[in-house]
Amino acid sequence: MGATGDIIFSGLFQGSLYAIMAVGLALIWTTIGVFNFAHGALMMIGAYATWSAVDYLGLPLPLGLFLGVAASGLIGWGLQVSLIRPFIGRDDIVLMVVIMTLSAASFFENGALELWGPRPKQLPPLVEGTVNLPGLIVSAHQLAIILISPFILAAIWYLLHKTRFGLQLRAVAQNEEASQLVGLNLKALYGIAFALSAGLAALAGIFLGGFKFMSPVMGSDPLLKAMVVVIFGGVATISGPILAAFIIGFIEAASSYYFGLYWTPAILFLVLITTLMIRPEGLLSTPTRRLS
Repeated sequence: MGATGDIIFSGLFQGSLYAIMAVGLALIWTTIGVFNFAHGALMMIGAYATWSAVDYLGLPLPLGLFLGVAASGLIGWGLQVSLIRPFIGRDDIVLMVVIMTLSAASFFENGALELWGPRPKQLPPLVEGTVNLPGLIVSAHQLAIILISPFILAAIWYLLHKTRFGLQLRAVAQNEEASQLVGLNLKALYGIAFALSAGLAALAGIFLGGFKFMSPVMGSDPLLKAMVVVIFGGVATISGPILAAFIIGFIEAASSYYFGLYWTPAILFLVLITTLMIRPEGLLSTPTRRLS
């Protein structure tokens, strides 16, 4: 398969990580209508917390992964309670949340630098070794992520579409005032949405930490790519960013192979700008904010 196989495999791997990150971002947008710029820092916290559990405490990776996701989810919930909730209902909530989440991201990154130090760290892979595919030798860790990601995304879809919690979250996304009138606890739903989003970010960080070295700013680049994915696919849906994640992943993989890493960000932004000029609401979205 040669170059084509490398591009397809790399696109699937990157698309899987971007999809998990982007679904978390889209979940916050569809629920509260804001972007969480601390999403990348929450990704980093999940990866570092897992590393601490595995390296310091000697826990097995699955248990460390669970603790990392839980720690990030708890911090995400705290972030919503302390920095987002006070501004809900205000006309300037978007601007205030941008400032608050950017500040929180800086605080988390510098806190991680103080707590864990600048030395790069790496998590053990989910699966050791390599796998021989027809015409291609690939990392077993990357292949495992490609195979696991659809189940994670399917579980999120099931949660949002087939459970009472998902129904309540979708109701809040469509009409907050009507949701309050029927007795839904908006504060609790917002908190759970943030915790779930942070948990997804942590999961992406843990997957990435088994493939690349970790640093306190490891979430900055994935956050930027996830935002491109969400805007490209449509901020008002969950399904749009999933499709967009794999399109962006394949574009990035092909661009890196043929034009080099330095040109890849410029090409991605060119795709994004072109999409916004032709279809401002994204590929699969409508101009309204809803959860679908």
